[in-house]
Amino acid sequence: MRGLNLLCCCVASLLLLGTAEEVEDASEPIKRDRSHLENTLKLNEEKPADDVSGVLQRLRKIYHSSIKPLEHSYRYNELRQHEITAYPGRTLGSSATDGEITSKPMVLFLGPWSVGKSSMINYLLGLDNTPYQLYTGAEPTTSEFTVIMHGPKLKTIEGIVMAADSTRSFSPLEKFGQNFLEKLIGIEVPHKLLERVTFVDTPGIIENRKQQERGYPFNDVCQWFIDRADLIFVVFDPTKLDVGLELEMLFRQLKGRESQIRIILNKADSLATQELMRVYGALFWSLAPLINVTEPPRVYVSSFWPHDYQPETHRDLFLKEEISLLEDLNQVIENRMENKIAFIRQHAIRVRIHALLVDRYLQTYKDKMTFFSDGELVFRDIVEDPDRFYIFKSILAKTNVSKFDLPNREAYKDFFGINPITSFKLLSQQCSYMGGCFLEKIEKAITRELPDLLGSIGLGKKPNVLSCDVTGCGETPKNRYRKP
Repeated sequence: MRGLNLLCCCVASLLLLGTAEEVEDASEPIKRDRSHLENTLKLNEEKPADDVSGVLQRLRKIYHSSIKPLEHSYRYNELRQHEITAYPGRTLGSSATDGEITSKPMVLFLGPWSVGKSSMINYLLGLDNTPYQLYTGAEPTTSEFTVIMHGPKLKTIEGIVMAADSTRSFSPLEKFGQNFLEKLIGIEVPHKLLERVTFVDTPGIIENRKQQERGYPFNDVCQWFIDRADLIFVVFDPTKLDVGLELEMLFRQLKGRESQIRIILNKADSLATQELMRVYGALFWSLAPLINVTEPPRVYVSSFWPHDYQPETHRDLFLKEEISLLEDLNQVIENRMENKIAFIRQHAIRVRIHALLVDRYLQTYKDKMTFFSDGELVFRDIVEDPDRFYIFKSILAKTNVSKFDLPNREAYKDFFGINPITSFKLLSQQCSYMGGCFLEKIEKAITRELPDLLGSIGLGKKPNVLSCDVTGCGETPKNRYRKP
C-alpha cells in the first residue's frame, strides 16, 4: 500500500511538472522569422559601397560655390520660410548647414498613443530584449521625440547636445525652447540599416490633451519633422480609429506631402476576417475627409512586432503586406541621392527667383528716385503695389521661371521691413574677375551641374566623370522609380 501511494505521488509530480512546462512555454510567445526583413532591406549583402561620398562632396561643392553666395548676398533665409520652399513646406534650414545636405533619409512615425509605433521600430531594428529597446506598453508610454540613428556603439544623447552639434541636422530645433529639448532624445545604435536611414519616434496623439499641457509647441515641432521626412508612417490600430482635433490638425500639417505618407493598420492579427474588413472600411471612412487627393493613400495591413501572428489568421496576407512596406522603405533608401540632388536644385531655383525679385525691386527704386524724392515714400509705393511697376511680371518673362514658383508678394513687405532696399546690390554688380557673376554661377548649377550630377547616378558612372551629356551618350538612363 505504501508503494502504491509512492507511485501515485510520482505520477502526480510528473503531471504537475509537465503542466508547469506547458504554462512556461505558453508564457513565452514564439518569435517571428526575420529572414524576409533582412533579405528585403539587403542587410546581409556585402556589396561594395557606392560612391555616395563622392556625390556628396560634389554636391556640397556646387552648393557652396554656386548657390550659397547668392543666398547670402540677398538674405534668402530672412524671407518667410513657409512662403518659399524647395518642397511644399520644406526648407534648407536657417543656415543651410552641411548637415541638411549630408543627412540620411528620415522616416517619421506618427499616430495615436499605443498603436505600436515604438514596437514597430524595435522590430525593424531587432532591439527587443536589449538595453536600448524603446519602451512599449498599453498606456501612453512615449512622451519624447526619439531619434534613432547610427553610431559605433549603443549610446543615448540628450536633446540639448543634439541641438548644439552643428554636424547634425537638428540644430534648428533650438528655436522651440529648452522645454522641448528636454523632451528630445537621441539613441545611437550600431545597426546596418541605420547606416542608410534615420528613424524618428514621436509622442502619441492624445485627443483630450491640450497643446499647452505639453510645455512646448507640439504641432510646430511635428511640422519641423514632417517637412524634413522622406517617408511618413501614420500608424493606427483597430481600437483607435476615431479622429479628434489633434489628429485632424496633424493631417492638416501633412497637406502637400501625400506622396510621402503611408497608412499602417497595425495589430491586424488580433481580428477575425470579418472584423478586419469592417475595421479597414472604418479607417477609410475616418480618414476620407482629411486626405483630399484623387488617389487614395497606400494602406498596409499587418502586425509589426517580433512575435508570431495569431493562429487562424491571414498569415500569408500579413507577410506580403509587411514585405511591401519593407520594399517601400528600401526604395526611399535607394533613391536618397537622387532626392537630395533634386531638393538642392529646387532650393537653387527659389534662391535665383528671390535674387531676381530683389534686383527688380532695387532697379525700379533707382529708376523712380530723383534728387528731390523721398526714398522711403518712393519704395513704400513700390512695395505696396508691385503690380503697378511690373515687378513680378518682369520676372516671369525670364527664362525658366514658372508662375507657380513665385513667392507670395506679401512676404516682401515683411522682408524689406527689416532689410532696407539700399543694403542690396544689383545683380550686375555681383561679379568679380576671379569668381565670375553670382547669377551666372547659380544658373549654371541649375541647368548643367546638378542635372549632370543626377544623370551620373542614373547611368551608374562616377560623379567626377562627366564627359558627355545625359542624352548624348547613347545610353538610356535607368528608371530607379519603376518597379521591376
